[in-house]
Amino acid sequence: MQLVIVESPAKAKTIEKYLGSEYRVLASYGHVRDLPPKDGSVDPDDGFAMQWENYADKAKQLKAIADLSKTADRLILATDPDREGEAISWHVQEVLRGRKALPKEVERVTFNAITKQAVTDAMKRPRELDTDLIDAYKARRALDYLVGFTLSPVLWRKLPGAKSAGRVQSVSLRLIVEREREIEAFRAQEYWSVTASLEQDGTPFTARLIQWEGKKLDRLAIGNEGDASRARADVEAGQFKVERVETKPLTRNPPPPFTTSTLQQEASRKLGFSADHTMRIAQQLYEDGAITYMRTDGVQMDHSAISAARAAVASRYDAGYVPDKPRHYTAKAKNAQEAHEAIRPTEFGRDKVGAGDHARLYDLVWKRALASQMASARLERTTIDMAEGTGRHVIRATGQVVLFPGYLALYEEGSDEEAEDAKRLPRLKEGDAPAKTGVAAEQHFTQPPPRFSEASLVKRMEELGIGRPSTYASIIKTLKDREYVRVEKNRFIAEESGRLVTAFLERFFEQYVGYDYTAGLEEQLDDVSGGRAGWQAVLDRFWHDFKPKTAEVMEQQPSAITAELDLFLAPYLFPERADGADPRLCPNCGAGKLALRGGKFGAFVACSNYPECKFTRRFGQGGEGAEGADATPEQLGQDPDTGLPVERKSGRFGPYIQLGEGKEAKRASIPKDALESTGGELTLELALKLLSLPRTVGTHPETGEPITAAIGRYGPYLMHAGKYARLQSTAEVFETGMNAAVVKLAEAAAGGGRPQRGAAQAPLRELGEHPRNGAAIKLMEGRYGAYVTDGTTNATLPKTIDQSALTLEEAAQLLDARAAAAPAKKGKKPVKKKAAPKKPAAKKAATKKA
Repeated sequence: MQLVIVESPAKAKTIEKYLGSEYRVLASYGHVRDLPPKDGSVDPDDGFAMQWENYADKAKQLKAIADLSKTADRLILATDPDREGEAISWHVQEVLRGRKALPKEVERVTFNAITKQAVTDAMKRPRELDTDLIDAYKARRALDYLVGFTLSPVLWRKLPGAKSAGRVQSVSLRLIVEREREIEAFRAQEYWSVTASLEQDGTPFTARLIQWEGKKLDRLAIGNEGDASRARADVEAGQFKVERVETKPLTRNPPPPFTTSTLQQEASRKLGFSADHTMRIAQQLYEDGAITYMRTDGVQMDHSAISAARAAVASRYDAGYVPDKPRHYTAKAKNAQEAHEAIRPTEFGRDKVGAGDHARLYDLVWKRALASQMASARLERTTIDMAEGTGRHVIRATGQVVLFPGYLALYEEGSDEEAEDAKRLPRLKEGDAPAKTGVAAEQHFTQPPPRFSEASLVKRMEELGIGRPSTYASIIKTLKDREYVRVEKNRFIAEESGRLVTAFLERFFEQYVGYDYTAGLEEQLDDVSGGRAGWQAVLDRFWHDFKPKTAEVMEQQPSAITAELDLFLAPYLFPERADGADPRLCPNCGAGKLALRGGKFGAFVACSNYPECKFTRRFGQGGEGAEGADATPEQLGQDPDTGLPVERKSGRFGPYIQLGEGKEAKRASIPKDALESTGGELTLELALKLLSLPRTVGTHPETGEPITAAIGRYGPYLMHAGKYARLQSTAEVFETGMNAAVVKLAEAAAGGGRPQRGAAQAPLRELGEHPRNGAAIKLMEGRYGAYVTDGTTNATLPKTIDQSALTLEEAAQLLDARAAAAPAKKGKKPVKKKAAPKKPAAKKAATKKA
């Protein structure tokens, strides 16, 4: 028997089917051990020796692997073809070695796709474990451990409220924070544009005014509404004819197939997927054999795949869409050992796989890979100038005319910003007079640089050489989990805690959040995986400077740290005022000076005259006009019932409403969506409604107990007899009536509309009788997704199979495979009757001596 180890059970099931009965395939379920989260797991004084600890939840799986390994003739380590995959194989080998369960013959195989051909071919080409990749893994893991367990305690003690720091995480956070600073420093400038809407041969297009009253205009030339109105009137009155048509030939070549990074960027732009979601769906598509391995820096496809792609293009389009020669792309990855084949479909003949997000992501991968082997697009970059009779006013249209679409007939790469000359134009020649359908004068303001989206952040990290594509999803997830950033409208906004941590690291650990330094360290790690550097030497160079620096900062008093940050952040916290007044002057008492202070829940700004002056403001309220948390509340009015004042205040956790004063005061937070109905204004009426919560909706008609509506930690909700139902908005708290409340509570009790446990469930589809055993096969909806059943065996429907396209034979095959893989049911052991307790032997009477 030959034992094969992979990471996931889905992958194990597929591969065992390909290999046959002489192989057993088990899953490790990812990594089986790691550095324990405690001091001493990496010992710099002992050559960076590492103490590994098995995951407790993997004990059962490791035992199963070890038990089979003892009887196996050969161990085949077939984990993923990258550094992490190599590390998992190494960990499994070392665990088995420690248990003395390692077979004499141990081999490593890798394949880029889970297809029968790829797997069987890989089994014919085994190799040994790659020690360079393993060393690179150890170096990265040790670095991340040393940074986390050395720097994070400094943060906890010197910067209250901070949660953690990371080697790449902190540098990525700095990108987001710096962009926020650029946005805040930006000063908008007003300008106006005048555009004419035109039409030629049924094709609409627009042209902008570039010359007015004989003067050429730049983008900011028209700076007020009066000039804009006069310019618009001149364009409306003019009869414009084409004066000049300038065309330049343009050839656009298709982009290469996806790498990990470009897949994350494009899925974010076109599908709205997070990097984490993209990689999770791609992993499932890979395990189901639909696409090749999804963690790669490579852009090249296998020769057979290129031939298949060209054949697929030829079958869909005419010969002009197939280039004369196959296209070959060069990988930009610095480390050739980790630059595998690009992400592509395993079969170009399959243009659809699965449903929902799986189908959407597969479609993106399929189109991109197929387009990479299509002919170039031929376009004309066109500039058309149109002048009115006097020649004093000129309008210009720019765009592209498509002569031959080539790969654009199938796929066009997304962009974060649309270029003006990318618009399509009709064909025009000198003397043409397009019909004018309207003229508009629009006010604009110069815009600050946009906040990062996931796509643009990943792109920027890749450009700077920070991290590696396979780590971007986890880095972004960590920033969200630590609440250093939040996401609004698919854009990252730095939270107060993220800004403060970044400021601390820039002031005291500037080198270690430097872009060039981080990129240089990545190159050193790449040298390790390429066999050009020793992993311990790289760690030693890093630790030699890092350890003394952390010790130096740890010795400083928290008050000294805060004072340094006060100076470092002064341009942000206390910017110069327009009237020339002292930006640190307290707006409450008019005498004290404002300064940064540290507290139990983080940093804040306070007056130096405390406790006489209790003015404070949140750290994040930098700049002129920031509200004091306690000193400058907004008076909304008086409660008509009690006569007490109602005020809007700003506290450490955001804005809130307060009724009355002192310990008896009632407070209510202000939900983000509460102001939508009032145009963003907090009215006295709305404030009183929020303060009145919880609201009694009425008495439940069946139980006679009250139903209440309120806003809690996790949002608006209904409550009845200890049971809850979630509401969608703050407005529903005040608007939900009795009938709607009863329905929502009933749906929540039934699990969001799902049948209650034990209730009969209708099948999604009845597929027919099993062709081999005659049982009725049904498609059902389960707790963890769709599955098929014949009444005896249940088989989960792979997410890459579209439910609507599932055939009877496919369902039967899934059930057969599941039945074959299921362990044999053990019969119940007969209950052994306990033997009757033996009676103690009678003691012999002692014999009396004569």
